[in-house]
Amino acid sequence: MTCKIDYQPAADLLDGRIILVTGAGDGIGRAAALTFADHGATVVLLGRTISKLEKVYDEIEAAGGPQPAIFPLNFEGATLKDYHDMAETLDKAFGRLDGILHNAGILGRITLFEQYNPELWEQVMQVNINGPIWMTQALMPLLKRSTDASVIFTSSSVGRRGRAYWGAYAVSKFATEGFVEVLADEVEHLGSVRVNSLNPGGTRTAMRKAAYPGENEMTLRTPEEIMPTYLWLMGPDSRGHNGEKFDAQPPKHG
Repeated sequence: MTCKIDYQPAADLLDGRIILVTGAGDGIGRAAALTFADHGATVVLLGRTISKLEKVYDEIEAAGGPQPAIFPLNFEGATLKDYHDMAETLDKAFGRLDGILHNAGILGRITLFEQYNPELWEQVMQVNINGPIWMTQALMPLLKRSTDASVIFTSSSVGRRGRAYWGAYAVSKFATEGFVEVLADEVEHLGSVRVNSLNPGGTRTAMRKAAYPGENEMTLRTPEEIMPTYLWLMGPDSRGHNGEKFDAQPPKHG
């Protein structure tokens, strides 16, 4: 679907909403957490590096946003019990969840499949798809208590059309797209929960630099510049859109 790069959100777009952002310590996750808070959301900051989460927490407070919460978690080693303990903690603190941005992910290696390390493959699949799936399952009761919940899974162009050497990362994003379709179909009858995928496109992040080390990063949009689409999908203006594929940037030609 076309991007919403020109979307003009109301200042109070997310007032009163409880939104969980994974990978909130830096890059797109950090930008989303700050942006959601700036529009009124109470943001739950999830990530594996507490010091980074604390810095984002302080930035939100300094900007006058609603007091956020920090939830340290590393998908690589997380268990089903961890996800259910998290759901219990969030239930006690908030009683519901109005949104999840599944942003955390790892690249793995850009390499020929014949040379791909099986342990690294498993690690990429665990962080990019298995962890988010089981976390979502644990949080479904909280999402169903919301009157308007939005779940955004981060996709990629290589998860919509396969590309040589992208290995586990591409496969994990294809799996993400498939899971979005399955879950969206299951919640369609609720009317209060929607699930969509969002491809950020080439963005000035550490992961992008790792994938394209020779690229001039100044030609890329910053995470802050692609936030309009994130706000549109997380807010009430995207009601009625479920099981769809969105892009945060216009397609590049040539």
